[in-house]
Amino acid sequence: MEILYQNLMENFQWQQLVMWAIGGILIFLAIKKDMEPTLLLPIGFGAILVNLPGSGAVDRLIGGETERGALSILFDAGIANELFPLILFIGIGAMIDFGPILSNPKLMVFGAAAQFGIFFTLCLASMFFDIKDAASIAVIGAADGPTSIVVANKLGSQYLGAIMVAAYSYMALVPIIQPPIIKLLTTKKERLIRMPYEQKSISRQTRILFPIIITVVVGIVAPDAVSLVGFLMFGNLIRECGVLDSLSETAQKVLANLITIFLGITIASQMKAEQFLAYDTLLILGLGLVAFIMDTAGGVIFAKILNLFLKKKINPMIGAAGISAFPMSGRIVHKMGLAEDPQNFLLMHSIGVNVSGQVASVIAGGLILQFFM
Repeated sequence: MEILYQNLMENFQWQQLVMWAIGGILIFLAIKKDMEPTLLLPIGFGAILVNLPGSGAVDRLIGGETERGALSILFDAGIANELFPLILFIGIGAMIDFGPILSNPKLMVFGAAAQFGIFFTLCLASMFFDIKDAASIAVIGAADGPTSIVVANKLGSQYLGAIMVAAYSYMALVPIIQPPIIKLLTTKKERLIRMPYEQKSISRQTRILFPIIITVVVGIVAPDAVSLVGFLMFGNLIRECGVLDSLSETAQKVLANLITIFLGITIASQMKAEQFLAYDTLLILGLGLVAFIMDTAGGVIFAKILNLFLKKKINPMIGAAGISAFPMSGRIVHKMGLAEDPQNFLLMHSIGVNVSGQVASVIAGGLILQFFM
């Protein structure tokens, strides 16, 4: 027992205690506050796991040789080769209903406007990092974990771990990050604007052709994004084709949840105290937060500008849903609308904008690759 205590004291550092606290906070938010538990719970638990003294979950030096940890092996198998992000996109695509966009294509402009944070952060990050690392960090603003991983991998960023942690942590914390920004940028009168939803029938043929056409167009405009868009749209095609219902259900539930859990705990393998509490990592977390804030602000301000010219006003809160955090952001805007006016149902509009943000974020990631590869 005394030897065990001595080994523990020799290997233990105060930074590990900090990481346990961070992991505990994430677990608390996941369970007590029900904030994206499929993301926060594995990340929080993993943060504790990899910071146990002498943890065998990550690489460690034994007798002058490196022993591979289980999470390191999982990282190589699913993230280093981009397998997990691409498979996850199939599940996300199967969840998405493009009906709100197809019935009101104007909503797509909000998805584009909400990518402002990526390019703003690129300029800011380039003051501190090499341009390829800055570009990889900026894509945190896409609010899209898989896109962030793929871009950072392809650009060879040395900060992949920090970028993954920032992207997925902020995605899960969208319910905390977005509401104060939305309220700061809007008046009560603006938040009370009602937007009646007019249901339009979208033919099955249109729903089937849409993912195919989008894949072809993106493949021509931004070839480096075609794998991401292709997997996303393939998942949607499974949903809409009408002959693969059981496969669509599996992709939406079992596949998406399973890969999300794997992603979460694998991301946590990059949260070792000596890496996570380093200056560069903390700076990346700060820049990632700036990217999320500017994305939200870009969407809201764009809607406010449009209202200067429109007779039929838009509730500017829906602009905030243009980030890619699907469907969290769309639900947040809807709940905020109901909090202001119990009869103001913004769900279909906000989800439509949120879906457009999902597509726009992938295209933005592809454009970043086009510019900097």
